[in-house]
Amino acid sequence: MGPLGVCLVICAAVTAATWIASVATREYSWVDRIWSIVPVAYVWVFAAWGYFDARLVLMAVLVTLWGIRLTFNYGRKGGYRPGGEDYRWAVLRGRMAPWQYQLFNVFFISIYQNALILLFCLPAFTAYEAAGTPLGVWDVVLAVVFLGFLAGETVADQQQWAFHRWKAAERTAGRTPEPGFLQTGMFKYSRHPNFFFEQAQWWVFYGFAVAATGVWLHWTIAGAVLLTLLFIGSTIFTESISRAKYPEYDAYRARTSAIVPWFPRPQAAAGERTA
Repeated sequence: MGPLGVCLVICAAVTAATWIASVATREYSWVDRIWSIVPVAYVWVFAAWGYFDARLVLMAVLVTLWGIRLTFNYGRKGGYRPGGEDYRWAVLRGRMAPWQYQLFNVFFISIYQNALILLFCLPAFTAYEAAGTPLGVWDVVLAVVFLGFLAGETVADQQQWAFHRWKAAERTAGRTPEPGFLQTGMFKYSRHPNFFFEQAQWWVFYGFAVAATGVWLHWTIAGAVLLTLLFIGSTIFTESISRAKYPEYDAYRARTSAIVPWFPRPQAAAGERTA
């Protein structure tokens, strides 16, 4: 069995485990909980099978750094605690009949998302097939850009973390936090900068497959494409919740880029509070 076969076995086992856990606990964030962990295993499988080829080790180290950061951020928000389910799943359950949601849990949350996690790691399979090709300038450029995007996501998540801690402190003090959502820092230039940086890292990861082969288009680009489509859907759903909760969110949407950071449009409201 080659490395792809090993990864498929891991994927099947994790898919079954996350589905069983969701049914047993009636919490549906088990795939979220392994999202930052399983990719590290996948990429190191390819690195080990490639006899620790320099490019594969570089890719594995970068994904490990990504995984450590994301695991830390998810953990500090309480994602690994009992009851740490993503609030959006509860909203979605309210919009579906119970049997519809259980089918959604099986086919989308458990099967599709686990398959997607494996797919966006598969540029490492392309690099594995080209193992022995020496590292070049493009590998260095890609690594630096990946680390830059990793730093950007770290800053965005830290700003969001600080804002939500401020909101919690305001509520504890008996005050209503205003504004109710983050509009400053990186969030002045993108409504979802963390979404942007997350996707961008996996597009850069695909770039290593190009650097390894000198060919621009491989089937392993499918993971990055499908991840972007997932984030588009997630953004639409998340913002439907925010628009229902905050009447002023539409004005924020009107002046701020959705994903790609860009300068605010001129109708930006004055007096925004920095939290």
